[in-house]
Amino acid sequence: MKRLKSLFLIILLIGIIFTACDNKGRNKKDSLSQLEDIDLVLDWYPNAIHSFIYTAMEKGYFQEQGLNVNIKFPSNATDPIALVAANKATVGIYYQPDVVMSRSNEKVPIKSIGAIVHKPLNVIISLKEKNINSPKDLSGKTVGYSGNPLNTEYVKTMVQADGGDASSVKVIDVGFELLSSMITKKVDATTGGLINHEIPVLKHEGHSINYFNPSKYGVPNYYEEIFVTSDETLKQKSETLKKFMKGCKKGFEFMKKTPDESLNILLKNQQKDSFPLTKEVEKESMNMLLPKMESAEEPFLYQDRKVWQQNINWLYKKGLLNKKMNADDFFVNLDEI
Repeated sequence: MKRLKSLFLIILLIGIIFTACDNKGRNKKDSLSQLEDIDLVLDWYPNAIHSFIYTAMEKGYFQEQGLNVNIKFPSNATDPIALVAANKATVGIYYQPDVVMSRSNEKVPIKSIGAIVHKPLNVIISLKEKNINSPKDLSGKTVGYSGNPLNTEYVKTMVQADGGDASSVKVIDVGFELLSSMITKKVDATTGGLINHEIPVLKHEGHSINYFNPSKYGVPNYYEEIFVTSDETLKQKSETLKKFMKGCKKGFEFMKKTPDESLNILLKNQQKDSFPLTKEVEKESMNMLLPKMESAEEPFLYQDRKVWQQNINWLYKKGLLNKKMNADDFFVNLDEI
């Protein structure tokens, strides 16, 4: 009889535990169902630049705003603007000059709602042994780039501004072989590599390098990465977008104050099969990024109209825009509407 009573108590206890777990799971599901979904298309697989987003997700900052953020990875390079423009995603991450050209030349209905990085990350890189100590030393050299012809204009402008012969520089498309084409001496230098990724990777692999920032040699300062949304989403869901930005800002503040914890959150969310991360590389990347993501003049996500207009004017001067455009057509600071 005692055994039967004990067995009954065990069964009863198990039933209580399962019921509690089921209720907990149901409550969590019900809680998520009450949140508004936002689909965010990243510019690439998770890396240090996205740490504030994953931090905001992990710490519940988006949920505090009533949002459930779903991350999407791009299948094609233009997915962050193509999916957003087609209203198949709420927000995307893309690059300021490309957004200007897309909206101006192709009438893609997108606008920027926040600047993630306020300085260029794109740099010209060379191995130190090549003795390319400034852009003018690229005269007569071969530079590799990856796909985007905009990088060709950056090279020409930088070489000319530094007193070199831009017409003597040979520029070739090396696809995704930016680093290997340089290391194997196929090219003398590359453009399109990022100061927060390719530079730490090369250093981690033991290479001594030189690199040059476009904005120091004739190219106007530009926002490397920005949040974009469609004209329709901006019109219909401006309050939702404001809530999303509040969550991002809180994630960034946490990232600033506790970068190591933010880094660990990022590493937990890395896509090991597609883009495995090296902790040391991402830590150096984060250290490089943080001072470029805000300044006394420009808080995180703020956008300066002058930066937009200077880039528009430069792109038009270089023949990359069909007509002159007004900066106000391309961006909005959500706090101001």
